[in-house]
Amino acid sequence: DFSVTKDTALGFLGEGGNLQFRAEIFNLLNRANFGMPNGNVFNGSSGNQYEAPLGTAGLIGTTATSSRQIQLALRVSF
Repeated sequence: DFSVTKDTALGFLGEGGNLQFRAEIFNLLNRANFGMPNGNVFNGSSGNQYEAPLGTAGLIGTTATSSRQIQLALRVSF
């Protein structure tokens, strides 16, 4: 996770007037955490001992965590 803030004084809002810009980035390096592979190798419905394996055997189709997310915020204090 990574966060950057920028504070800017706003004199027209009084002595304590302030504008804050904030950017937060989650999963900055976008590291993929893959889910479990498909464990079904054979269909099992034909009863044939020489049945060909499924094309989806060992396929990884999901990730365990979310991808990169960026969140922006703007706050005015007075």
